[in-house]
Amino acid sequence: MAREGRKCKEESVLPQAVFFLLACYPAVVVHACPIFLFLKEFALTNPEKSSTKETERKETEEELEPKILEVFHPTHEWQALRPGQAVPAGSHVRLNLQTGAREVKLHDEDKFQTNLKGLKKGKRLDINTNTYTSQDLKNALAKFKEGAEMENSKEDQERQAKVKRLFRPIEELKKDFEELNVVIETDMQIMVRLINKFNSSSSSLEEKIAALFDLEYYVHQMDNAQDLLSFGGLQVVINGLNSTEPLVKEYAAFVLGAAFSSNPKVQVEAIEGGALQKLLVILATEQPLTTKKKALFALCSLLRHFPYAQQQFLKLGGLQVLRSLVQEKGMEVLAVRVVTLLYDLVTEKMFAEEDAELTWDMSPKRLQQYRQVHLLPSLQEQGWCEITAHLLALPEHDAREKVLQTLGALLATCRDRFHQDTQLHRTLGTLQAEYQALAALELQEGEDEGYFRELLDSIDSLLTELR
Repeated sequence: MAREGRKCKEESVLPQAVFFLLACYPAVVVHACPIFLFLKEFALTNPEKSSTKETERKETEEELEPKILEVFHPTHEWQALRPGQAVPAGSHVRLNLQTGAREVKLHDEDKFQTNLKGLKKGKRLDINTNTYTSQDLKNALAKFKEGAEMENSKEDQERQAKVKRLFRPIEELKKDFEELNVVIETDMQIMVRLINKFNSSSSSLEEKIAALFDLEYYVHQMDNAQDLLSFGGLQVVINGLNSTEPLVKEYAAFVLGAAFSSNPKVQVEAIEGGALQKLLVILATEQPLTTKKKALFALCSLLRHFPYAQQQFLKLGGLQVLRSLVQEKGMEVLAVRVVTLLYDLVTEKMFAEEDAELTWDMSPKRLQQYRQVHLLPSLQEQGWCEITAHLLALPEHDAREKVLQTLGALLATCRDRFHQDTQLHRTLGTLQAEYQALAALELQEGEDEGYFRELLDSIDSLLTELR
């Protein structure tokens, strides 16, 4: 290595400024040859006048020949470093530009104090350039990785052994289930079995209802609801709405409502399969309250976020069906749900048009479908301004809240009707006094923005708009 270092220096011209690198790393002087070759073309000295300096460098190299070099013991003051002296790790080294000598002093940080204590005790540092070669480092790193892999493999083996103790392989479980006559089924297989049970003429009413009840659990998942289409199960359930048994209608609507929810593919298939017409028939005819509840639930799931279904709903006279339902005696619970549905449809269309204007994210076809849903004019023509206003007399606070929201959404369309409705003004005045007292009690209890305060703000805002 030393001979190669001398040959390298004989073929290159070292600029004086590069001595700073030697000063910082004197222990690895023979490894710096490639740097000299690289800097040959950028030397600051004149090659023709550098023969004397080359002779001096050769003499310096001969002094560095021994493998055991003298260790320089630095102090906290700068001291000159003679050629051939080794500098302890962590020392400060600099090149004095005035004298041209290298100077060394102790490092100020605490992390080098251990090394310095050992040096002060008279220990010498053996400099052997062959001690740590690149191959040595590679071998050490390979052994380190091998040890880490062995340790990880041991941990994995222990973990796998623990899992095996806790759980049994699926093959063994299947074998045991076969011996017990128990078959492991996928969701698809279960739904097929339930549909077959429901559609079988040999099944009793209780078995049909149980099949629909279990099926509703599976179709809550979007993928399962879409799989219901693949084998015609959705149409079988839709046909169940024609049953003469109210319970079958009720649970069939229950399954459909779960399958329609936020599932456009199923919603489209339901419209094509005649689900909308059948649901409106149930709501328009004499049926038990529980059956109408489930039918209204399915209708709401079908109409929300589906403008094409909303168009068909208006064409089929859906608003007239809901108006008759709301005005029917004993259907106050359904009246609140109907008002909530109307509020959702009105605000959904409004937000869709605003989003299309601001973000341009909505497809033109879908926006055109929303614009073809003429809901507000139909509500005004069929008397929903007055119907909604009269529902404000319901005693439940939750029902009043939903009616107030709907009145606010209909305000732009029904302003003239609201102005002329004296009963609405009296009801709003009565509710204002009631909620002022309730809001004051909330304030005494430390609730600045309580529930009754919000209701009072809605009433105050509506009265302000109607003045």
